[in-house]
Amino acid sequence: MTESQFLAERFERNRDHLRAVAYRMLGSLAEADDAVQEAWLRLSRSDTGEINNLGGWLTTVVGRVCLDMLRARNSRREDELTEQVPSAPARHHRPANPEQEALLADSVGLALMVVLDRLAPAERLAFVLHDMFDLSFDEIASIIGRSPVATRQLASRARRRVRGGSPAAPAVSEQKRVVDAFLAALKAGDFQALVSVLDPELVVLADAAAATPNLPTEVRGAEFWARRAIASAQGARAARAAIIDGEVGVVVAPRGRLFRILRFTFAGGKISQINVIGNKKELAAVDLAVLGE
Repeated sequence: MTESQFLAERFERNRDHLRAVAYRMLGSLAEADDAVQEAWLRLSRSDTGEINNLGGWLTTVVGRVCLDMLRARNSRREDELTEQVPSAPARHHRPANPEQEALLADSVGLALMVVLDRLAPAERLAFVLHDMFDLSFDEIASIIGRSPVATRQLASRARRRVRGGSPAAPAVSEQKRVVDAFLAALKAGDFQALVSVLDPELVVLADAAAATPNLPTEVRGAEFWARRAIASAQGARAARAAIIDGEVGVVVAPRGRLFRILRFTFAGGKISQINVIGNKKELAAVDLAVLGE
C-alpha cells in the first residue's frame, strides 16, 4: 500500500464523522460533502508527519471550513468545487446512499435545523461542536479565533436559543432600543439615565486586553460600574451600536479602527451583563455590522 493510499484509508475512517459535523453546521448535505471534500484537499497537501491526532485535525479543519461557508452564505455564489483531487477519497467515487442520508437528516431534525439557522455562525459552531460532539471549549476557541471564555458564552447563548430557555434574547429592535439608550446616557455622562437601562445586579467582565485600573476584569453592581464608566468614558464618542454575531452590542472604533467590543446580555428589558473585549485576535474574528444612528 502506498503512502497516499494509506492516507486515503485513514481519511475514509473519519468521513462519516466529518460529514455529520458538517451537516449539523450547514444544514445541507451537498454543502456538508463540499466541506468534507475541502478537508481532504487540505489533508492531501499537508505534512501528515506533523499531525498527531488525525481525527481531531480533520474536525478542526471541517469546523473552520463550515464557519467560512456560513459567514459567506448570503453572498457567495453556489459554485461546485472544481479542483482536481486525489482519486481515493473523492466524493463522486462514493455513490449516494438515500437511506443513510435520510438517517443523517432525521438525527438532527427539521425543527432543530430551523433554530440552528437563526444562530450566528460562531454561536452555531460553538454549540454544535461542544453540545453535539463533545469538543472542549479550548479546542473550539482555536477554530473560531475566540478565547475559551468567549467561546463558552457563545455556546451558552446558542443553547438558550435552541432549548427555548430563559432568559431569551429580546428582538433585535428591542435590543437596539436599550443599547441606544445606554450609549446616549454614556455619551451625555447621565448617571441616572445609564443606571436606568442596567440591571441592578449587573456583571461586567473584561478580557485582559480591555481591563484598566479603573475598570478591572470583573465589576458587579449597576451603580458602582456606571460611576466608573462615566468617569472614564473618553472613548464614548467613538462608540456605535452594531450587530455582533447576531445580537446588538457596541463597537468602539476611534478613527475607524476597531478598538473595543461590548457584548450584552439582556434581561427584563435591561442589560444584565456586559462583556468587554479588547483582544485583537478575537476582535478580528467577530461578525459585525455597524448600525445607523
